[in-house]
Amino acid sequence: MEKTKTLIMMYSVISVFIMNLTYIARVNPELPFDEEEWKVLYCVGNRRKAAPDKPYTIEESVEYIGNLGGPIRAPSDGPPGLKTIWLGSTEILHSLQL
Repeated sequence: MEKTKTLIMMYSVISVFIMNLTYIARVNPELPFDEEEWKVLYCVGNRRKAAPDKPYTIEESVEYIGNLGGPIRAPSDGPPGLKTIWLGSTEILHSLQL
């Protein structure tokens, strides 16, 4: 029972982070993404060892995570949803072998 509670708490923290990330990307799309995070995102998604100098904005980062988590979307679809972001985050973790 204790392990189940721990797992639920862990998933709760992760889901709140994903909700906040998605919301912030919609409200303030031009905010810069954390430097270490966008470099890891770029390197994992593009299978490169070095990231470019230009950092991603938070909107670009969320869009990129969404592309990792689902099929290629049409431009008229709008921003990716929570489930797509969750799946994209899972893909990143699998690539990092965590």
